[in-house]
Amino acid sequence: MAISQSDILQYERQASLRKSAQVVNEAKASRKQTAFLSHSHQDASIAKSVQAFLLANGWEVYIDWEDATMPDSPNRETALRIQARIKDLDWFLFLATRNSMSSRWCPWEIGYADGVKAHDTILILPTADSFGNHGSEYLQLYRSIDVAQGGGYGAFRPDRTGIKIAALQPR
Repeated sequence: MAISQSDILQYERQASLRKSAQVVNEAKASRKQTAFLSHSHQDASIAKSVQAFLLANGWEVYIDWEDATMPDSPNRETALRIQARIKDLDWFLFLATRNSMSSRWCPWEIGYADGVKAHDTILILPTADSFGNHGSEYLQLYRSIDVAQGGGYGAFRPDRTGIKIAALQPR
């Protein structure tokens, strides 16, 4: 199942511009959960809303365009910095939208994450909008974030067994 993008955007008013690199470094030092958010830059408001939602639940989420150390134009240095962040942070989150599914970078990022991260630390956030549901095919190999029975959100295996987000701990 997919989470409505309009539901995600309800957290937009809580979003603020953050210095992602500094924030996640501080979070790691204080042993908070950290995550790399793979998303299309065309979905900036949805990405910021996801970041705000997870921040409210004790997670720090890295967004590459908030990182002042990133090059202005994507190049090899960009790829190396993204790879380092994906490896370093606890979780890899893939924000599945129409834009990310057609992106050139997002599939590369999840492919890289699949090679360097524990399988259970890769999460897909499938979304729905007026164009339909996003996050199918190969993304179904991973756990996905969805509405939990009884309220809230959980991370579910492809067979729909899962645990609440707050209980997630990387292995």
